[in-house]
Amino acid sequence: MTEVWRCAVLGQPVGHSLSPLIHTRAYEVLGIADRWHYGRHEVGVADLPAFVAGCGPEWVGLSCTAPLKSAVLGLGEASEIARRLDAGNTFLFGTPARVENTDVTGLVGAFARAGITRARTALLLGNGATARSALYALSTMGLTEALVLARSRERAEASLGALAGSLGVRLEHGAWGSVPDATADVLVSTVSAPLPPAVAAGLVAGVGASFDVTYNHYPTHLDQAARAAGIVQLSGLDLLVGQALDQIRLMTGLDCPAEPLLAAALDALNRTTPEGA
Repeated sequence: MTEVWRCAVLGQPVGHSLSPLIHTRAYEVLGIADRWHYGRHEVGVADLPAFVAGCGPEWVGLSCTAPLKSAVLGLGEASEIARRLDAGNTFLFGTPARVENTDVTGLVGAFARAGITRARTALLLGNGATARSALYALSTMGLTEALVLARSRERAEASLGALAGSLGVRLEHGAWGSVPDATADVLVSTVSAPLPPAVAAGLVAGVGASFDVTYNHYPTHLDQAARAAGIVQLSGLDLLVGQALDQIRLMTGLDCPAEPLLAAALDALNRTTPEGA
Protein backbone atom coordinates (compact mmCIF):
# COMPACT_ATOMS: atom_id res chain seq x y z
CA MET A 1 0.00 0.00 0.00
CA THR A 2 1.35 3.42 -0.98
CA GLU A 3 2.09 5.70 1.96
CA VAL A 4 0.22 9.00 1.65
CA TRP A 5 1.58 12.24 3.09
CA ARG A 6 -0.93 14.90 4.08
CA CYS A 7 -0.95 18.69 3.91
CA ALA A 8 -3.82 21.19 4.06
CA VAL A 9 -4.85 24.82 4.20
CA LEU A 10 -6.45 26.06 7.42
CA GLY A 11 -8.44 29.22 7.97
CA GLN A 12 -11.82 30.73 8.67
CA PRO A 13 -13.40 31.02 6.17
CA VAL A 14 -11.44 28.72 3.89
CA GLY A 15 -13.99 27.36 1.44
CA HIS A 16 -12.96 29.87 -1.24
CA SER A 17 -9.26 29.02 -1.08
CA LEU A 18 -7.51 28.03 -4.32
CA SER A 19 -4.63 26.46 -2.37
CA PRO A 20 -5.93 22.86 -2.66
CA LEU A 21 -6.16 23.22 -6.44
CA ILE A 22 -2.69 24.79 -6.70
CA HIS A 23 -0.91 22.28 -4.46
CA THR A 24 -2.71 19.31 -6.02
CA ARG A 25 -1.73 20.53 -9.49
CA ALA A 26 1.87 20.79 -8.29
CA TYR A 27 1.75 17.18 -7.06
CA GLU A 28 0.59 16.15 -10.53
CA VAL A 29 3.36 18.11 -12.25
CA LEU A 30 5.95 16.64 -9.88
CA GLY A 31 4.65 13.09 -10.34
CA ILE A 32 3.82 12.56 -6.66
CA ALA A 33 0.02 12.83 -6.74
CA ASP A 34 -0.37 9.17 -5.73
CA ARG A 35 1.57 9.77 -2.49
CA TRP A 36 0.58 13.32 -1.47
CA HIS A 37 -2.83 14.72 -0.55
CA TYR A 38 -3.71 18.38 0.12
CA GLY A 39 -7.02 19.26 1.76
CA ARG A 40 -8.74 22.14 3.51
CA HIS A 41 -10.13 22.54 7.04
CA GLU A 42 -12.20 25.31 8.59
CA VAL A 43 -10.20 26.13 11.73
CA GLY A 44 -10.37 29.24 13.92
CA VAL A 45 -7.78 30.65 16.31
CA ALA A 46 -9.20 28.90 19.38
CA ASP A 47 -9.20 25.50 17.65
CA LEU A 48 -5.76 25.68 16.03
CA PRO A 49 -3.63 24.11 18.81
CA ALA A 50 -6.00 21.14 19.15
CA PHE A 51 -6.08 20.60 15.39
CA VAL A 52 -2.29 20.56 15.15
CA ALA A 53 -1.99 18.27 18.18
CA GLY A 54 -4.47 15.84 16.64
CA CYS A 55 -2.53 15.40 13.39
CA GLY A 56 -0.82 12.03 13.01
CA PRO A 57 2.66 11.15 11.67
CA GLU A 58 1.47 11.30 8.07
CA TRP A 59 1.07 15.08 8.30
CA VAL A 60 3.86 17.18 6.76
CA GLY A 61 2.69 20.79 6.60
CA LEU A 62 -0.12 23.31 6.85
CA SER A 63 -0.84 26.51 4.96
CA CYS A 64 -2.32 29.02 7.40
CA THR A 65 -4.48 31.88 6.20
CA ALA A 66 -6.59 34.46 8.05
CA PRO A 67 -7.15 34.60 10.97
CA LEU A 68 -4.35 32.18 11.92
CA LYS A 69 -1.16 33.95 10.83
CA SER A 70 -0.29 35.30 14.26
CA ALA A 71 -1.71 32.41 16.27
CA VAL A 72 0.43 29.83 14.48
CA LEU A 73 3.66 31.51 15.63
CA GLY A 74 3.32 29.98 19.10
CA LEU A 75 3.17 26.41 17.79
CA GLY A 76 6.70 26.07 16.44
CA GLU A 77 10.09 27.69 15.96
CA ALA A 78 9.31 30.81 13.91
CA SER A 79 11.70 32.09 11.27
CA GLU A 80 13.17 35.57 11.59
CA ILE A 81 10.81 36.93 8.93
CA ALA A 82 7.74 35.42 10.61
CA ARG A 83 8.80 36.86 13.97
CA ARG A 84 9.51 40.33 12.64
CA LEU A 85 6.21 40.49 10.78
CA ASP A 86 4.25 38.74 13.54
CA ALA A 87 2.82 36.54 10.79
CA GLY A 88 3.42 33.00 9.62
CA ASN A 89 1.61 31.26 6.78
CA THR A 90 3.36 27.89 6.82
CA PHE A 91 3.51 25.31 9.63
CA LEU A 92 5.91 22.40 9.21
CA PHE A 93 5.56 19.33 11.39
CA GLY A 94 8.76 17.92 12.86
CA THR A 95 10.99 17.98 15.88
CA PRO A 96 10.98 20.84 16.35
CA ALA A 97 7.99 22.13 14.42
CA ARG A 98 8.72 25.23 12.33
CA VAL A 99 6.76 28.28 11.21
CA GLU A 100 7.71 30.15 8.04
CA ASN A 101 6.42 33.16 6.11
CA THR A 102 6.43 32.55 2.35
CA ASP A 103 4.36 35.64 1.51
CA VAL A 104 7.59 37.66 1.46
CA THR A 105 9.56 35.31 -0.77
CA GLY A 106 6.46 34.72 -2.88
CA LEU A 107 6.15 38.42 -3.64
CA VAL A 108 9.86 38.80 -4.40
CA GLY A 109 9.76 35.70 -6.62
CA ALA A 110 6.72 36.95 -8.53
CA PHE A 111 8.45 40.26 -9.22
CA ALA A 112 11.59 38.41 -10.32
CA ARG A 113 9.64 36.21 -12.75
CA ALA A 114 8.38 39.46 -14.31
CA GLY A 115 11.96 40.71 -14.65
CA ILE A 116 11.93 43.10 -11.69
CA THR A 117 14.64 42.53 -9.09
CA ARG A 118 15.25 46.09 -7.86
CA ALA A 119 12.91 48.76 -6.55
CA ARG A 120 14.20 51.89 -4.83
CA THR A 121 10.84 53.65 -4.48
CA ALA A 122 7.33 52.29 -4.00
CA LEU A 123 3.71 53.34 -3.72
CA LEU A 124 2.08 51.08 -1.11
CA LEU A 125 -1.70 50.84 -0.66
CA GLY A 126 -2.99 49.50 2.67
CA ASN A 127 -1.61 49.05 6.17
CA GLY A 128 -2.40 45.48 7.27
CA ALA A 129 -0.38 42.29 7.60
CA THR A 130 0.01 41.91 3.84
CA ALA A 131 1.29 45.48 3.58
CA ARG A 132 3.90 44.61 6.20
CA SER A 133 4.98 41.58 4.16
CA ALA A 134 5.12 43.72 1.02
CA LEU A 135 7.25 46.35 2.78
CA TYR A 136 9.67 43.68 3.98
CA ALA A 137 9.81 42.06 0.55
CA LEU A 138 10.52 45.36 -1.19
CA SER A 139 13.26 46.15 1.32
CA THR A 140 15.14 43.06 0.09
CA MET A 141 14.88 44.54 -3.41
CA GLY A 142 16.63 47.77 -2.36
CA LEU A 143 13.67 49.90 -1.26
CA THR A 144 14.62 53.18 0.42
CA GLU A 145 11.39 55.25 0.17
CA ALA A 146 7.71 54.33 0.23
CA LEU A 147 4.60 56.47 -0.02
CA VAL A 148 1.72 54.82 1.86
CA LEU A 149 -1.91 55.46 1.00
CA ALA A 150 -4.25 54.18 3.72
CA ARG A 151 -7.58 55.15 5.24
CA SER A 152 -5.94 55.99 8.57
CA ARG A 153 -2.50 57.54 8.77
CA GLU A 154 -2.37 56.67 12.48
CA ARG A 155 -3.03 52.97 11.87
CA ALA A 156 -0.58 52.93 8.98
CA GLU A 157 2.16 54.45 11.12
CA ALA A 158 1.43 52.03 13.97
CA SER A 159 1.55 49.02 11.63
CA LEU A 160 4.38 50.04 9.32
CA GLY A 161 6.40 52.77 11.00
CA ALA A 162 8.68 50.77 13.29
CA LEU A 163 9.16 48.05 10.68
CA ALA A 164 10.14 50.60 8.05
CA GLY A 165 12.60 52.20 10.45
CA SER A 166 14.23 48.86 11.20
CA LEU A 167 14.53 48.17 7.47
CA GLY A 168 16.02 51.57 6.66
CA VAL A 169 12.99 52.62 4.59
CA ARG A 170 11.65 56.19 4.80
CA LEU A 171 7.85 56.33 4.89
CA GLU A 172 5.65 59.16 3.70
CA HIS A 173 1.85 59.19 3.91
CA GLY A 174 -0.77 60.33 1.46
CA ALA A 175 -4.55 60.64 1.53
CA TRP A 176 -6.60 57.56 0.70
CA GLY A 177 -8.32 57.86 -2.69
CA SER A 178 -5.89 60.50 -3.88
CA VAL A 179 -3.53 60.31 -6.84
CA PRO A 180 -0.16 61.60 -5.62
CA ASP A 181 1.95 63.81 -7.83
CA ALA A 182 4.91 61.48 -7.55
CA THR A 183 6.56 58.64 -9.42
CA ALA A 184 7.69 55.28 -8.07
CA ASP A 185 9.42 52.20 -9.37
CA VAL A 186 6.58 49.90 -8.27
CA LEU A 187 3.06 50.06 -6.90
CA VAL A 188 1.82 47.35 -4.52
CA SER A 189 -1.83 47.31 -3.47
CA THR A 190 -2.86 45.14 -0.52
CA VAL A 191 -6.45 46.38 -0.21
CA SER A 192 -9.38 44.10 -1.08
CA ALA A 193 -11.90 46.85 -1.91
CA PRO A 194 -11.88 47.83 -5.60
CA LEU A 195 -10.42 51.20 -6.51
CA PRO A 196 -12.45 53.58 -8.68
CA PRO A 197 -11.25 53.21 -12.30
CA ALA A 198 -10.12 56.84 -12.51
CA VAL A 199 -8.02 56.49 -9.35
CA ALA A 200 -6.52 53.21 -10.57
CA ALA A 201 -5.57 54.81 -13.88
CA GLY A 202 -4.03 57.80 -12.11
CA LEU A 203 -1.98 55.61 -9.78
CA VAL A 204 -0.45 53.43 -12.50
CA ALA A 205 0.45 56.50 -14.59
CA GLY A 206 3.40 57.25 -12.32
CA VAL A 207 4.87 53.76 -11.75
CA GLY A 208 6.89 51.20 -13.65
CA ALA A 209 5.05 48.11 -12.41
CA SER A 210 1.79 47.35 -10.62
CA PHE A 211 1.13 44.43 -8.25
CA ASP A 212 -2.41 44.06 -6.89
CA VAL A 213 -1.87 41.25 -4.41
CA THR A 214 -5.56 40.41 -3.98
CA TYR A 215 -7.55 38.42 -6.51
CA ASN A 216 -11.00 39.56 -5.44
CA HIS A 217 -12.82 41.00 -8.46
CA TYR A 218 -10.05 39.72 -10.78
CA PRO A 219 -9.02 41.40 -13.01
CA THR A 220 -9.30 44.41 -10.71
CA HIS A 221 -9.52 47.98 -11.91
CA LEU A 222 -5.85 48.29 -11.01
CA ASP A 223 -5.00 45.20 -13.07
CA GLN A 224 -6.91 46.60 -16.04
CA ALA A 225 -5.36 50.06 -15.70
CA ALA A 226 -1.85 48.60 -15.61
CA ARG A 227 -2.49 46.55 -18.74
CA ALA A 228 -3.92 49.58 -20.52
CA ALA A 229 -0.85 51.61 -19.53
CA GLY A 230 1.47 48.93 -20.92
CA ILE A 231 3.43 48.46 -17.68
CA VAL A 232 4.33 45.24 -15.87
CA GLN A 233 1.15 43.93 -14.23
CA LEU A 234 1.04 41.30 -11.49
CA SER A 235 -2.05 40.07 -9.70
CA GLY A 236 -3.09 38.23 -6.57
CA LEU A 237 -2.73 34.96 -8.47
CA ASP A 238 0.98 35.68 -8.90
CA LEU A 239 1.37 36.08 -5.14
CA LEU A 240 -0.86 33.09 -4.36
CA VAL A 241 1.22 30.85 -6.60
CA GLY A 242 4.48 32.47 -5.51
CA GLN A 243 3.94 31.78 -1.81
CA ALA A 244 2.68 28.26 -2.66
CA LEU A 245 5.87 27.44 -4.59
CA ASP A 246 7.95 27.91 -1.45
CA GLN A 247 5.43 25.96 0.63
CA ILE A 248 5.58 23.09 -1.85
CA ARG A 249 9.38 23.08 -1.68
CA LEU A 250 9.37 23.22 2.13
CA MET A 251 6.82 20.42 2.40
CA THR A 252 7.92 18.05 -0.37
CA GLY A 253 11.57 18.99 -0.91
CA LEU A 254 10.83 19.48 -4.63
CA ASP A 255 10.81 22.58 -6.86
CA CYS A 256 7.79 23.08 -9.10
CA PRO A 257 7.56 25.47 -12.07
CA ALA A 258 5.13 28.35 -11.66
CA GLU A 259 3.48 28.29 -15.09
CA PRO A 260 1.19 25.25 -14.73
CA LEU A 261 0.04 26.42 -11.31
CA LEU A 262 -0.77 29.91 -12.60
CA ALA A 263 -2.68 28.41 -15.51
CA ALA A 264 -4.70 26.15 -13.21
CA ALA A 265 -5.52 28.99 -10.81
CA LEU A 266 -6.54 31.35 -13.62
CA ASP A 267 -8.73 28.69 -15.20
CA ALA A 268 -10.48 28.04 -11.88
CA LEU A 269 -11.01 31.75 -11.29
CA ASN A 270 -12.41 32.28 -14.77
CA ARG A 271 -14.84 29.39 -14.27
CA THR A 272 -16.20 30.93 -11.06
CA THR A 273 -16.14 34.56 -12.27
CA PRO A 274 -17.32 34.73 -15.90
CA GLU A 275 -14.86 36.50 -18.20
CA GLY A 276 -12.61 37.04 -15.16
CA ALA A 277 -14.89 39.76 -13.79
